[in-house]
Amino acid sequence: MSDISLHRPAASARSQGLGIVFHWLAVARSRRDLARLDAAALEDIGMSAKQAQVEAARPLWDAPSRWVKS
Repeated sequence: MSDISLHRPAASARSQGLGIVFHWLAVARSRRDLARLDAAALEDIGMSAKQAQVEAARPLWDAPSRWVKS
């Protein structure tokens, strides 16, 4: 019989890679939603239109570390 434990590290690395992809998709969705907020909504969250525009334009991988789930 073969030892299936030999395949576990690859599955773990694969799931970690998928986790990163899902994280980037969530960041993209959040930034897209931020870009669509009107002036009143931006005022409610304490952001100016310029701040929202700058944040929405950032690349996917440039997200604060506090956004990453541990």
